[in-house]
Amino acid sequence: MSKSGTFTFRALGCAALLAGCPAYAQALGCIAHHAIYLPGQIETSYEPGCTGHDEPELMPVSNAPGSARDLMWTVVLPAAGTGPVSAVGPAFWFGGVVTDPKSLFGQSFVELQFYPDSIVNKCLPTGAFSVTFAPDIYTACSPVFRLTTTGAAGKFRETAAFNAMLTEGTGRSPLIMHAGDTITIHWFTTAAQDGFHVTVTDLTTQASGTIVLNSNAGPLMPAFDTQSIGNSLAWGLVDDAPNSFVWEIGHMSIYSSSPDAFCVPGQTGCDSYNAPSWAAMVPIRILSVTFGDGSQPDKWAVVSDTGGKAEVNASCSTYGGPFCIYPWYTLTSNGFHYGVDYPDTRKDFRQASQFAQTMQCGGPFGANTTFCSTILK
Repeated sequence: MSKSGTFTFRALGCAALLAGCPAYAQALGCIAHHAIYLPGQIETSYEPGCTGHDEPELMPVSNAPGSARDLMWTVVLPAAGTGPVSAVGPAFWFGGVVTDPKSLFGQSFVELQFYPDSIVNKCLPTGAFSVTFAPDIYTACSPVFRLTTTGAAGKFRETAAFNAMLTEGTGRSPLIMHAGDTITIHWFTTAAQDGFHVTVTDLTTQASGTIVLNSNAGPLMPAFDTQSIGNSLAWGLVDDAPNSFVWEIGHMSIYSSSPDAFCVPGQTGCDSYNAPSWAAMVPIRILSVTFGDGSQPDKWAVVSDTGGKAEVNASCSTYGGPFCIYPWYTLTSNGFHYGVDYPDTRKDFRQASQFAQTMQCGGPFGANTTFCSTILK
């Protein structure tokens, strides 16, 4: 029985649910950051085994000085219900834009990736992760993705500038978190200027761990001072704020017969776009963000780097059928969920229509090259 007491793989039938759990009890994945692709200007390829796709984000917005350099998320980890959290995708993350002199525009992107139903074995230098199946357990890696030129005009490769395991204390074992635990994710800097720090504290167990983004090329520091929309990753696809939460969708379960495979709306087994798969879990609860000066966000915003509902309409004959929804953010009396409308939902902000469906914002590559953010509240 899982710690949450709501789900067992034995009860549902492991083989039926995960296409043969014993065969896929250990898996390797790599989820890179989705980079802009403009034929003739910038064309990006990924490391073998890595993909970058579909990163719908929720961001706190603030003009308070230092708000992008010191912020703490408080979150309740999602739990299995009648189905596992890992079914809808292999990871969700909390991350932001960091400085990197070896990357395009001097910017890279850090993702503290949480892997549901997984114990991390290794966080590889390529940005990949190796995990072992463990129901209702979470562990994490912190890949930092950069764009480097291949030498050919307009051709770039996305590689990892850094990757580390989130370990408990100063040890080498992964920090183990459980479904239903309340955790904090605190991003901050120190006087040493030795890289962006992130400390994760499990308030349920009091265990904690810290990662410092001090790469082989030097410290990777936050690229912006404020959580203002427009302070965006220059080689990204969205006009957003620098730090955000994202659930990686558009991938098969890491424990399926096609582990971590890229998939699209309408594709059978692509549970990222299947409403019943989201409804089968106890959703994540994003309770709050507090900045270093004690202030709270002025606003909250969302954006999708694939156009949200437009991506589904491009692949499915009818929106809303099996494997043909785009999950959305909802507001409750106690924070945000991601997925579908849950029993405690108070506002769903027009569901998938909350995401801009066409590129109408600009960036370094000109007008109409990025998706605009939508203010929810």
